[in-house]
Amino acid sequence: MKPRVAFLVLIVSQAFMFRVCSEGVSFQEAKQLRDEVSGMFYHAFNGYMDHAFPRDELKPLSCEGEDTLGGYALTLIDSLDTLALLGDKDRFTSSVEWISKNLRFDINKTVSLFETTIRILGGLLSAHLIASDYSTGMRIPSYDDELLHLAEDLARRLLPAFDTPTGIPYGSVNLLHGVDENESKITSTAGGGTLTLEFGVLSQLTNDPIFEQVTKNAVRGIWARRSKINLVGAHIDVFTGEWTQKDAGIGTSIDSFYEYLLKAYILFGDEEFLYIFQEAYGAAMHYLFHDPWYVEVNMNSAALVWPLFNSLQAFWPGLQVLAGDIDPAIRTHTAFFSVWKRYGFTPEGFNLASFSVQHGQKSYPLRPELIESTYWLYKATRDPRYLDVGRDIVSSLQYGARCTCGYCHISDVEFHRQEDHMESFFLAETVKYLWLLFDLAAGPDNLVENGPYKYIFSTEGHLLPMTPRISLAREHCLYFGAYCKNSNLRPSSYILKHGNQTNNSIRFQRGVGSTSYVTQYGFQKSTSMSGIIKGLCPGLTHEQMYGLSYVAFEPKMISEAVEPPTDHTGKGESLVVLSDSIINHGPLEVVEEESANRTQDE
Repeated sequence: MKPRVAFLVLIVSQAFMFRVCSEGVSFQEAKQLRDEVSGMFYHAFNGYMDHAFPRDELKPLSCEGEDTLGGYALTLIDSLDTLALLGDKDRFTSSVEWISKNLRFDINKTVSLFETTIRILGGLLSAHLIASDYSTGMRIPSYDDELLHLAEDLARRLLPAFDTPTGIPYGSVNLLHGVDENESKITSTAGGGTLTLEFGVLSQLTNDPIFEQVTKNAVRGIWARRSKINLVGAHIDVFTGEWTQKDAGIGTSIDSFYEYLLKAYILFGDEEFLYIFQEAYGAAMHYLFHDPWYVEVNMNSAALVWPLFNSLQAFWPGLQVLAGDIDPAIRTHTAFFSVWKRYGFTPEGFNLASFSVQHGQKSYPLRPELIESTYWLYKATRDPRYLDVGRDIVSSLQYGARCTCGYCHISDVEFHRQEDHMESFFLAETVKYLWLLFDLAAGPDNLVENGPYKYIFSTEGHLLPMTPRISLAREHCLYFGAYCKNSNLRPSSYILKHGNQTNNSIRFQRGVGSTSYVTQYGFQKSTSMSGIIKGLCPGLTHEQMYGLSYVAFEPKMISEAVEPPTDHTGKGESLVVLSDSIINHGPLEVVEEESANRTQDE
């Protein structure tokens, strides 16, 4: 660490780090807080339905609607799986039926590829998987895969965005005409690398690999252009592959690129994503982490660019819980929450050098990231301090952001000025993670904790179940497009190290009969082969399998796949789930490693 950075971090740590002394949220209070959060959801949802529907989003001060993405009931679609999570079968059913009958995407609208994917495509797929499955308790008897057909139609209209020399997609696409000839060739790393979950699930449900292929190719296109120290920049030219903004960080414009690397591995079992994640995560922890904060650096030299906390960084401790790196997650979450305590909200930017809100970044647009990390840390540790954090956040939202018909953006966190806008993600994520936090403390009774499957949350908070159809689809050797043809593979193992540090006994299991990993930069894998051959093709190192894996798609492949279907009467294959034969291929669980099995890792 450079001296000036060390001095900076020391001062900031002394100024903002504190030990949270839990006042203790009782079981009864947790139930009351859960019910209060449910009331928050319905105050905002009813405000939207009464005053804004079917426009995209609610203006909660003036009680009007506005179209912000495509003019197709964005907030309703984004809210579907939250309705299901709350057990509101009547409103979930009526919402799905309205969307099935009224939603169309053959419209002359230019939309954000990233936002449309995570909000609309993800919302449709999550609701489809809930509505079509008896074991969720929310099955709609009259439902006939209408949301899946809509999702496929939408995704095919988005595919022209991927027709670039690098495979990294344009940031925007017209749903009727494709990419405009004057469309910007610059896109963000998050925008190009946060599509794999939604498109990958769609490929599994439709048996069409094109959606998975183009999004994985986009990730490869970004990763192939990483710096020599395994950092990626914020913006890239999708035609030349040149970085137009070389600031590397874990926040704005990059954040969910890291998130989807790990989550794509957990959901699909694709070890290429795991390898890229561990390389990218190791570099981030080495060059960006100045305990407990994260800074932005030049992607090539690692020289400090911005000593800045921005609110999108707050997802990182939650991601670290999934990766098993609990200790730094706890310290970073405490630091991030200290900013919330200072203002009652987190500003978009907080300068770590001046200890003040960054100029021009004073707003809080109801973001969920800090709440998301709070939920995951409570789930991993059951430390009651995180219930206190949740209670403080509820109080801030209720007294600072609640307004006439919903919840308002805070335009200035220092003076708590309200702004007449409510993003759809408030209902898709912010209240969802708060509700899950308190429901977990009150004795959980919901799809996520007690349902038939384990779930991965998309970056928009949508529920993607780890069913055999989705999660086991990639458990074969498919590196460089070739299967392992011999059946005599012996169990293999490897250890990847980061320096000479050792790991203190955190292990994750991806699923029964599958693999286990010790995480914190590196991973220890122990593979058991049962049934279908899984794991590594023999004779190939990780570098051989993944280091140069990027190959641009032939333009013909894209053009053949992008024609939207003209006949909407065909029925897609129904999702059939045999609940009594489900393999528990769930998300990772933290377990204490036996001391005899401890290994050098970090």
